[in-house]
Amino acid sequence: MKKIFFLLLFILVGCGHKAETTTTISETTTSSTAEIIKKSSIPTLFIHGYSGGPQTFGTLIERMEKNDLAKKEMTITVKSDGSIQADGQLSGQANNPMIQVLFEDNESHEWNQAAWIRATLAYLHDTYAIKNVHLVGHSMGGASSLRYLGTYGADDSLPQVNKFSAIGAPFNEFIDTSQTQSIDELLANGPTEFSARYNDYATTLPTAPKCEIQLLVGQLSTEEVNDGIVPISSGLSIYHLLQENNYHVSSHIIKTNAQHSQLHENEEVDALLQAFLWDK
Repeated sequence: MKKIFFLLLFILVGCGHKAETTTTISETTTSSTAEIIKKSSIPTLFIHGYSGGPQTFGTLIERMEKNDLAKKEMTITVKSDGSIQADGQLSGQANNPMIQVLFEDNESHEWNQAAWIRATLAYLHDTYAIKNVHLVGHSMGGASSLRYLGTYGADDSLPQVNKFSAIGAPFNEFIDTSQTQSIDELLANGPTEFSARYNDYATTLPTAPKCEIQLLVGQLSTEEVNDGIVPISSGLSIYHLLQENNYHVSSHIIKTNAQHSQLHENEEVDALLQAFLWDK
């Protein structure tokens, strides 16, 4: 596909070194619609869920690179003791750098994952003077990222989270409230039943720093209001809570190829992530 690129480059100060922002206007010969991609040096961290690994976001990251939306620059593996193994390095270039975060113990609980996210961000701050990041979490990786925000997000010695996208995350554990409320009622009022995890969020989020949050959930069919594992009502359970606490939040229900472990292989998810993270 033929592409014409017009690059507008200007320098911003940040991240401990020159931080660049590039706006790329990509126009194809098959469409009259121009796609405007904002490129910066802010890293986006991709965090897998329970029992996940390199395959969780591996091909999504490859697609983002292939489409010239972003560039993978690092893989960070967090050991069980919180120590960091980093492969690659951040260039500081305005290329929407992507970092794949892997947990050596990929079947640990969300409290450990939240602490390991903190260790990752501390490493990026101490090594590269990173001041801002985006987070993308699948399944438990999304739940753990939100727990990180509530538990550690106010620590100003760590990079601040600008944007957070959660894909198929069980924020209300696996409670399904679809029999007692509609999706509209859920978004307007919150869930009719609360898990311990949800109650923790209700306690910690009011004092956590605000950021933009995107909630992506899957629905297999009209009868199956879930992605095969996570109920829609769990993935969207925090929408009202976030709005109440002055977060900028959006939500989207994926209805094609919406199985839980396939959400990160879904082209609609790719497009929603692109628009949320990088579109101007």
